[in-house]
Amino acid sequence: MKTSIDYGNLMHRAMRGLIREVLEDVAEHGLPGDHHFFITFDTTHADVELAQWLTDRYPTDMTVVMQHWYENLDVGEDGFSVTLNFGDAPEPLYIPYDAIKTFVDPSVEFGLRFETQEDDEQPLAALGEEDDTPDDDGDAPGDKHDAEVVSLDSFRK
Repeated sequence: MKTSIDYGNLMHRAMRGLIREVLEDVAEHGLPGDHHFFITFDTTHADVELAQWLTDRYPTDMTVVMQHWYENLDVGEDGFSVTLNFGDAPEPLYIPYDAIKTFVDPSVEFGLRFETQEDDEQPLAALGEEDDTPDDDGDAPGDKHDAEVVSLDSFRK
């Protein structure tokens, strides 16, 4: 018999389910309005799949932006795959939900941060406040969706 309820892990699982549901809707209908996502993930997670040059450049974590240029978004039970554009070089990625550290939609000031046990902060914290969100360049042409890598420091308070 359990001696306590693990609310932290239950919240993490629920919030990752929310991310999955949002991505499923985007895969089916596209990004509505000004919505776009900054997704930071752990590049050392065993199930992450990305090009070796990206792993070499981002050995611990990486933040990608889904906005003007993305394709092949396929949302699964344990993670999602997407092809993003890095300097005119399309690269397929697979990101398990468990590898996600932050998920931010700055267009509506919504964000989630998943903390590890060694972090001192609360298990789940809101991000994306007005002064902390990165600027949107929006310079990619066409109806595809662009990605860029941004520093996680831009989200820290």
